[in-house]
Amino acid sequence: MPKQAELELKKNEHVWPINFRLQAEERQVGRWTTYAWTIEDICLYEEDLAVDITFADIGAGNYMMPLELFRDERMEYRFNLNSQTPHLFFICAEEDEQLKPVLVTAAQGVAARYMDGDYVVLDIDIPLVIQAWMEAFLGRHGELFEFKRKRGGNKKKGRSSGN
Repeated sequence: MPKQAELELKKNEHVWPINFRLQAEERQVGRWTTYAWTIEDICLYEEDLAVDITFADIGAGNYMMPLELFRDERMEYRFNLNSQTPHLFFICAEEDEQLKPVLVTAAQGVAARYMDGDYVVLDIDIPLVIQAWMEAFLGRHGELFEFKRKRGGNKKKGRSSGN
């Protein structure tokens, strides 16, 4: 991986680099063989990176993807964090019976949009340190709530109102 890419994947208030391994398990379904994919060997800290994964290993089943938080997705982050088991979603594209990660997100709506296409969406429980980091992000940038405007009192206009 080029030095510039290494520098861009530093943890800050909006980005947390996540190192992980995509693991395939062969399964027999009737007469057909298929693969069940899982996310394993999550590495969240830069100091652990030197021990567990070298940059030369990335791409050989080991990957580094940034979890990036966006201000316009704050409502989805809150919804996810308030759920019984918050999840991180790994969106992957299938190429030659292999998965390649495309995106890591904590927004369920973003992951759902990819499920409608030709993508595989894997998920894991969000580690507690990332949950705390997300809470800090929401604290810094405020909560985003949707408000529906009420129409003006009883002054409804339409065919049945006689106006």
